[in-house]
Amino acid sequence: MDQTFKSLTHKFVAVLNKKIPVPNLMNALGHMSAGLSASYSNIPEMRFDNYYDHDGGNHKSISDNPFIILAADNSNKIRTLRNLLIEKNIHFVDFTSTMTVGTYLEQQERTKNTPELELEYYGICLFGEISQINELTRKFSLWR
Repeated sequence: MDQTFKSLTHKFVAVLNKKIPVPNLMNALGHMSAGLSASYSNIPEMRFDNYYDHDGGNHKSISDNPFIILAADNSNKIRTLRNLLIEKNIHFVDFTSTMTVGTYLEQQERTKNTPELELEYYGICLFGEISQINELTRKFSLWR
């Protein structure tokens, strides 16, 4: 196993809406995290590694990169961040209230029939270069 330290250049960040109940946020975070990795075109940048315990147990696919959880005061703060991410072409996945309750087909239809300005954002997950991500997320506080 190569134990050479390699500097980190990227990070994961989730920004979650403080107004949403925590169980709903955990569901949203799970969906966003899975989608973020599944939709990224350069998986090696995400630096997934296997971690081995003393007994040889393999703990698979843990990223070397930091994953920071931040808090947004409301949905509009997440919307603003989302628009900046689009503008700067930074990889992200978001989750809205329309993506809950009923079957996935009902959720897709509800999302399709809701104007973007009426969407309530539960959260957004992003991945990118540390300096660029820090610049865009510095106004959010750590989740507490």
